[in-house]
Amino acid sequence: MTILYGIKNCDSVKKARLWLDNHEISYQFHDYRVAGLSPEQLAVFIEKAGWEMLLNRRSTSWRKLTDQQRTDLNAEKAASLMLKNLTLIKRPVLDNGEQLLIGFNSEKYQTLL
Repeated sequence: MTILYGIKNCDSVKKARLWLDNHEISYQFHDYRVAGLSPEQLAVFIEKAGWEMLLNRRSTSWRKLTDQQRTDLNAEKAASLMLKNLTLIKRPVLDNGEQLLIGFNSEKYQTLL
């Protein structure tokens, strides 16, 4: 089962959902702002994609962090920050069971699905 993780009102998530719908690809949508995200699921994301790829350093949430929070990052500290503020995770995260795609890119979606 393909699962699309993200936030319902995010523009990139909207584009990904529209693309999946238009290509008649069955998926489950997991809004982690509503349903949350477990530490175990985030650990799977980090294992498959790397924390550096998941951490959204362009977000408003990132800019609101203190300098101390943004420095000396490692997987453990980044995971802790992302779990406390889920909007620090780049969106969308598409999991087809084998691979993850972070962010929306129609060409990458085409090759993965």
